[in-house]
Amino acid sequence: MHTQAGALTERTDHLSPSTIFFVFSRLALMGFGGVMPFAYRALVEQHKWLTAEEFAKCMALSQMLPGPTVCNVGLMVGNRYAGIAGALAAVGGLILGPFFIVIGLGVVYQQFGDVEIIRRAIGGMAAVAAGLILATAAKMATAMFAKAHWRRKHDQLKLLMMVLAFIALGLLKWQLALVFCVLAPLGTAAAYLLGDKHE
Repeated sequence: MHTQAGALTERTDHLSPSTIFFVFSRLALMGFGGVMPFAYRALVEQHKWLTAEEFAKCMALSQMLPGPTVCNVGLMVGNRYAGIAGALAAVGGLILGPFFIVIGLGVVYQQFGDVEIIRRAIGGMAAVAAGLILATAAKMATAMFAKAHWRRKHDQLKLLMMVLAFIALGLLKWQLALVFCVLAPLGTAAAYLLGDKHE
């Protein structure tokens, strides 16, 4: 049983903060090259704490808030299942483990960063990270449009905003902040004017 409340529905089933901490710690420690693909897999596909559509909504809202996107997602998910303690547990899980690992890797990189095999390894990891992010974006877009009816203006608007963002960022190479400042208000205003007829 759940009721609608913003990006996420309110759940009557709860999780312990320790469970939330463990899951977010695990996905953070696995998330070399970017946590978001691992967050999608853990939260949507493995634990089913979010549907694919809810994950996309959390991402959209998190992009508009200050701070790292995945931490904002963790706050929302943790709060949904265990209140403030759950939100703190999620963020703690995301930060603590990687903090110590990054400090350790930073020390190693200072010593061996100029070694050829290390530089090549970093280049290979960057390519893998790009592929993971691309795959996650494809999954989110598929979920977003899985139930689309292309005669509905809301679905047409979603597709238009996605295409415009891709053109501005990927083809025209505009600054991310500029794209966000132009498209976010435009999309918000258009969705407001269209009302809730898509529901």
